[in-house]
Amino acid sequence: MSSEPVTLKRSINTPLLTLYGLGTIIGAGIYVLVGKVAIYAGIYAPISFLLAALLAIFSGYSYAAMSSRYPKSAGEAVYVQAAFGWPIVSSLVGWMVALTGVVSAATIANGIVGYVQVLVNLPAFTILTGLLLLLTSLAFWGVAESVWVAALCTVFGIVGLLIIIVYSMPAFMTIPERLPDIIPPLTDGGVWFGLLLGAFLAFYAFVGFEDMVNMAEEVKSPEKSLPKAIFLAIVISTLFYYLIALAAILQMSTDELIASKAPLADILLLHNRSMAQMISLISLAAIVNGALVQIIMASRVLYGMAQQQMAPAWFATVHERRKTPHRATWGVGLVIWLLAISLDLTALAKVTSFIIIVVFLLVNVALIVTVNREQQPSEQAMPVKLWVPILAIIMCLLFLGGQLYRMVSMVV
Repeated sequence: MSSEPVTLKRSINTPLLTLYGLGTIIGAGIYVLVGKVAIYAGIYAPISFLLAALLAIFSGYSYAAMSSRYPKSAGEAVYVQAAFGWPIVSSLVGWMVALTGVVSAATIANGIVGYVQVLVNLPAFTILTGLLLLLTSLAFWGVAESVWVAALCTVFGIVGLLIIIVYSMPAFMTIPERLPDIIPPLTDGGVWFGLLLGAFLAFYAFVGFEDMVNMAEEVKSPEKSLPKAIFLAIVISTLFYYLIALAAILQMSTDELIASKAPLADILLLHNRSMAQMISLISLAAIVNGALVQIIMASRVLYGMAQQQMAPAWFATVHERRKTPHRATWGVGLVIWLLAISLDLTALAKVTSFIIIVVFLLVNVALIVTVNREQQPSEQAMPVKLWVPILAIIMCLLFLGGQLYRMVSMVV
């Protein structure tokens, strides 16, 4: 037998990585989030999605630049360690990223139960156990296979959004006459504060692009592929989100939108009842996809951290035949299952969302430190304009401040 260590298999190209990234971003969130954003932003909800996209784009720039310099699993932990050399902080960042993936997957898995019980009368425990066993087995079986399934689910999700956009074309034709109503007044501070609060919520629909960097050791030519795929995934998802939010506010009143539990299905009910039922099935595929990509991401973070001596070395092994981090994958799957069957995850999910922006803040600062210290960047390193991460830091602080204000207001 060969004494060479078994490594991850590089089998993902730029288009497949882009679809994987879109799958992490365009999940079930957009199918329910439009109405929630409208609570704060009202008819200006599409603008809130654009404001949220700015934070994603600017922080995505920093992720792309750092991934071209350090194409490793456990990306954020590696970036912070390379910039600051603080093992404790780097380990904490890695564990925080893994936590967000695990809690997100457990939350998503719980969301699937209601959809499945509409089709088959099974206990929640049975559904959760069977689903997570299936998804974890798929993640273990092979990265190409699991990413292809994720990509297929992403395509279904995109088709669902395209169906809504096509049926909304007559509404889009009314934009010229409705323009005064859907453009916020520049001088009304109350309206813009509502837009900002809406953007805090809409931002969570963009969370996921950062997961792409944790696939670095399974991507072909990661120094070039990762930056391209990150930018493509953010830009495409932004375009979809804006058009969907615009379709919603053009066809439903603000009160209807806020009250709706499935706003996109309700939009289609205005046009075609059978299509509305199809959207419900597509949203189920999007939810399953979200759980799968989080299992893949969290296991790669744990594997990468173990390689960097930030987690137990036991997780650093790769299965000889499947070429996947099998111990990390099954460990993540087990923790997700335990959380999904035993805990109320609502409060924990809100905390992890806060953590994600803290990680964004650290990655943006890490890029500035790294670039300032570089004497001669490698040929593969993406050129950096420092004003971009600086602006991203300011936006992260604004978003964190807004969330803290909201938490304090709820307590008081």
